Amino acid sequence: MLKNYKMTTTKKNKIIFWTATILIFLFEGVMPALTSQSEMAKEGIRHLGYPEYFGNALVVFKILGVIALVVPQVPKRLKEWAYAGFAFDFIFAAISHYAVDGMGFNAFFPFIVLGVLMVSYVYYHKINSVNS
Repeated sequence: MLKNYKMTTTKKNKIIFWTATILIFLFEGVMPALTSQSEMAKEGIRHLGYPEYFGNALVVFKILGVIALVVPQVPKRLKEWAYAGFAFDFIFAAISHYAVDGMGFNAFFPFIVLGVLMVSYVYYHKINSVNS
């Protein structure tokens, strides 16, 4: 009975982890990779007061970060840095939008994505504590 409960819990944890992680992968890896050179993305970076090269560097680091999160063979320490980098990214995105545009959806949305990242992070550790 306990073994079935543990298997069910582990399976549930993996489903939650992968759902949250794939959302981060799509929002922070696929979308920026496909849209970073669009005029709308470039204008978004300019609107916040950042130079264009900052947007390009951000996209490169986002892609590297999502690769670190989704590839199981990546060392745990590197995954921790990727999670931290995304957390800083979302917090500073919210601050930037708030400073330029005031309180609105663009200032709040990064915290929603941060919440999804936190779910991924918590369940990443739950899965690894069972596997250890």
